[in-house]
Amino acid sequence: MANKSLFSSISSWLPRANVVNEASGLAYKLLPKHALAQIAATGCFNGTFYASGAAQLDQVRDLINQIADNQFLAKLAIYSRDKALMKDMPAALLVALSNRDTELMHSVFDRVVDNGRVLRTAFQMIRSGQFGRTSLSSSLQRAFQRWLNEASVAKLISASIGNDPSLRDVLRMARPKPQDNARRALFGWLTDKDVEKWAPATYSDLPAEVQALISFRNSESEEAQALIAGDLNVRWDLLADSARGPLVWKSIVRQMGPQALRMNLNTLLRQGVFVNAGGSTDKTMIDYVAKRLSDAEDVARSRQFPYQYFAAYLNASDEIPHKIKIALNEAAEIACGNTPQLSGPVVIGLDTSGSMSCPVTGQRGRGSTSKMRCVDVASLFAAAVLRRNPDSVVIPFDTQAYKVRVDASDMILSLSKRLAKYGGGGTNCSLPIAEANGRYRRRRFAGVILVSDNESWIGKGSYGSTGVMTEWNRFVANQKKLAGRESVDPKLICIDIQPYGNTQAPERSEILNIGGFSDAVFNVVSSFLADDNRFIDEIESIEL
Repeated sequence: MANKSLFSSISSWLPRANVVNEASGLAYKLLPKHALAQIAATGCFNGTFYASGAAQLDQVRDLINQIADNQFLAKLAIYSRDKALMKDMPAALLVALSNRDTELMHSVFDRVVDNGRVLRTAFQMIRSGQFGRTSLSSSLQRAFQRWLNEASVAKLISASIGNDPSLRDVLRMARPKPQDNARRALFGWLTDKDVEKWAPATYSDLPAEVQALISFRNSESEEAQALIAGDLNVRWDLLADSARGPLVWKSIVRQMGPQALRMNLNTLLRQGVFVNAGGSTDKTMIDYVAKRLSDAEDVARSRQFPYQYFAAYLNASDEIPHKIKIALNEAAEIACGNTPQLSGPVVIGLDTSGSMSCPVTGQRGRGSTSKMRCVDVASLFAAAVLRRNPDSVVIPFDTQAYKVRVDASDMILSLSKRLAKYGGGGTNCSLPIAEANGRYRRRRFAGVILVSDNESWIGKGSYGSTGVMTEWNRFVANQKKLAGRESVDPKLICIDIQPYGNTQAPERSEILNIGGFSDAVFNVVSSFLADDNRFIDEIESIEL
């Protein structure tokens, strides 16, 4: 008789782990497409807790080389930009595609490069030589020329914001041929050429908004600048470098949209926007900014989730007026209405281990590293899901599962901050499911959502599987038992905040692995719980 401990029927339900993760724990290796998709949805080419920016770049190039499907790379570039709202990864995928299928690259170029920031990022990646070239090929040059010739005046002026590389660098290498004197004059101004070299174009051929911008920058008095700023229809940051004082900045504030206000509160504080000339509090400006930030129609129309307001709240200086901080809280509350309601209550496993204290966008240069940590993002996700699905259960964990009493009606930002304070030790991703199998074994759930960096290294499963898979099979069996004759299909969703190419639960019909922390994750989770729309399927469904 064969050894029953080795050949028990249960072992067929528990796939053996086939890789060791970055924390030296058992894991399952993702297929190249899925691994690249996860990184494309979150990767920033910056250092994380377990990997450097250079290691991430090497991993991306290796995964791209393993994928022969160029159409998938094109669709992933679009998804990374359009859905995940990334900037670096879609540019990297586009540059890689330019070496493999120029026709396909041209067909998706404008969908990926939808603003000047992405254009300059793609140019930087080409010039770096990291993807096999150091200059524009004839095909890439045509794509850049087309973009530069067809971009609106406002888009080109906005693209001129930023350096290393600057838009001037791009224009000088792409060498677009102007279609008329207006575009010739604009290109000349953007490349800092003397007016005499614009011929046959002249200064009068410049678009009106550019002439007004030049007048603003050349104004010698604060009052004159403030008057011009009130009528200018250009991005506020084009005015910032030349603004001569608080009076000008107060005019600029009224040109800024809610998102620009939210992201630049500390700048407004430094520029004296919230005080009068005599040093007293400017209640009018404070009221204006607070009202714009918490305008319910603006928040609903923008479809922003609470994440954006939490980031602003975390980064706001202590000197930011209290009324504005209250407005951020109110906006986050309103944004919860943009979070989808799930098909049923879920167990939310919230990783609060030590590695989750890493900045969510990785370690950057001095002054540019985000204050938003992985644990902050995970806590906010858990709090937002709980708000819309109050019968759900949140279980913070590291090497132990923490018993926490939460009220779904708490303010969303205070709730997420409280959840983020638990833990700090090692990682055992199986604990939330084990808690569901124990303390909550009599409750029905639609599934389990694990929000983690996925680097579980404590706790072993049965038959060579991970602890997550062992507990998950018990969870499914228990839920089916509770349902009796009713058909149930609980789902496991593993959200990997900083993906490294492996997972604690391999892809199966009821298991979904997501890489990402962007607002798009809410909809992916909701869709999977409702009708099994899968992460990779959503990418594959994009039409080229």
